[in-house]
Amino acid sequence: MRPVTKTDSPFSLSAYLARRKKIVEEALEEYLPGEDMFPQEIVRAFRYSVFAGGKRLRPILCMAAAEAVGGTSDAVMPAACAVELLHTYSLIHDDLPAMDDDDFRRGRPSCHRAFGEAVAILAGDALLTESFRLMAEAAAPSGRVVRVIREVADAAGWRGMVGGQVVDLDCGKTGMNPDTLHYIHTHKTAALIAASVRAGAILAGARTRELSMLTVYGNAVGLAFQIADDILDAGTDQRTSTGDTQESRKRITYPGLYGIASSKAQAEKLAGEAAGALKSFDTKAEPLRMIARFIVERED
Repeated sequence: MRPVTKTDSPFSLSAYLARRKKIVEEALEEYLPGEDMFPQEIVRAFRYSVFAGGKRLRPILCMAAAEAVGGTSDAVMPAACAVELLHTYSLIHDDLPAMDDDDFRRGRPSCHRAFGEAVAILAGDALLTESFRLMAEAAAPSGRVVRVIREVADAAGWRGMVGGQVVDLDCGKTGMNPDTLHYIHTHKTAALIAASVRAGAILAGARTRELSMLTVYGNAVGLAFQIADDILDAGTDQRTSTGDTQESRKRITYPGLYGIASSKAQAEKLAGEAAGALKSFDTKAEPLRMIARFIVERED
């Protein structure tokens, strides 16, 4: 490894995220079939959603966690891309009329608007199953791979994302309260983010204490990410309307329950907890530390 000298540039998170995003997207292109693959309609549909944009935060966290414990990003790339496919599946299904009923995703028509509801459901199903097939290809001992598959399944299924979505759908009946809000955010969003961190660490052979600290980190940044999203969404509602939209009425959010100032304070607190969990790690964990700060400071 080239020794660090005083002439070296300081670590740039924006450059790091841009490089890692490019690597992830190149890997996704390699792993997924081309649009000419039969049956073309389903392939086009799930590629449409996978390559619709996004920060690729979950796979980047997976790779960064692996490197923080001495592993390599190449070895965990299949698992990193797998969590991105799983995340994309959840977005396709969340947008459906029976769920959140969103016609647009990242500035263009949602999958069901572009391809129809039936194909969108199947596109989500295809990505969900493909994610686990891809996860099984991680370059790690089989015991670690099986452990990661189980952990990610827990984070994605009724114990995690699915459970969070069900409670989110029911929040109009149960009412807005702190316990419901916490359950939705920790299960629907934070669970998969934490699992992404843990997956990279487990595949790279993290020791028990390292994994414990990275779990604290993952849980904290996962919840901070969703609170930051809520704050950004609240700002968008205020700029575009009176806030009395169908979306703002039906969603349970931190600003809706606690207000903007308290929500920002909670996100900051969680970012501090995440950084504090990495105190015993060396400079290899610097990307994780800076991502925790980025999550609460981002503007989109």
